[in-house]
Amino acid sequence: MTLRFAYNTNGTAHHRLEDAIRLIKDAGYDGVALTLDIHHLDPFAENWLVEADHVSTLLQRLELGSVIETGARFLLDPTAKHEPTLVTADASGRARRVGFLKRAIDIAHVLNSEAVSFWAGVPREGVDREAAHGWLIEGLTEVGAYAEAKGVVAALEPEPGMLIETLDDYAALDLPNLRLALDTGHCLVTEERDPAAAVREFASRLGTVAIEDMKRREHIHLPFGEGDMDVPSVLDALEVIDFRKLVCVELSRESHRADLMVPRSLEYLRTCRRPGPGLPPPDQRLHETPAPQVSMGAAT
Repeated sequence: MTLRFAYNTNGTAHHRLEDAIRLIKDAGYDGVALTLDIHHLDPFAENWLVEADHVSTLLQRLELGSVIETGARFLLDPTAKHEPTLVTADASGRARRVGFLKRAIDIAHVLNSEAVSFWAGVPREGVDREAAHGWLIEGLTEVGAYAEAKGVVAALEPEPGMLIETLDDYAALDLPNLRLALDTGHCLVTEERDPAAAVREFASRLGTVAIEDMKRREHIHLPFGEGDMDVPSVLDALEVIDFRKLVCVELSRESHRADLMVPRSLEYLRTCRRPGPGLPPPDQRLHETPAPQVSMGAAT
């Protein structure tokens, strides 16, 4: 099978959205991971539905799929990064986050997107974690039900340092209408699992997958070849499980050179499994079992 790749617009922050989408298309990608933001299909704009229809038409014309991402830094509060969240102590703040996620689901419905990806949030200092977990379940239940009614896949992404940090944290939620948004790089940060092993283990629950390079225990999204990610093994695993959805490249720190990184990233993904000196051919690697890793603790 041939894997399908997308590029996240949080890595094209200095481009107009339409220009970014065309840049991604011209590079040869199969889709766009669209991070809703103040300048990229602002979900709080009065004309959000008109803009969503426009983007939907453009994606259809360019034959691109999409995933909706919700990790914009200051979209909900210009004074506090990523706030409010589903674990914010203030109930009105949590309601604002839920409202935003519902709007993201509405936009995904218009765009016929494969999934909406979102995360739990970081409990602020002094917040009781048990209470935060209760707020989270309440919010996830509401968002999951709304997505199901709209025919949209809701996918929760474990994020290093957040209340739902690891794949085990996600699995413990056991919510039937909540899929997994797997960022393979995060497995290196928390060191909970080998990224390729995580793909295979959670194959039946994957809503969307992100990929980039990353160093162990360091939560920084890096261009391919600059970290510790065994990218070929992750791609092999995605093929083994017959993953048909978009595999999304997320390089939010590379917007200043998106003109280079958009095409360069796809070229890497397309060529990194070509046999080289001392390397087995790709069909042999498909059946190799990676050596187990020793956990050294989760990142905070």
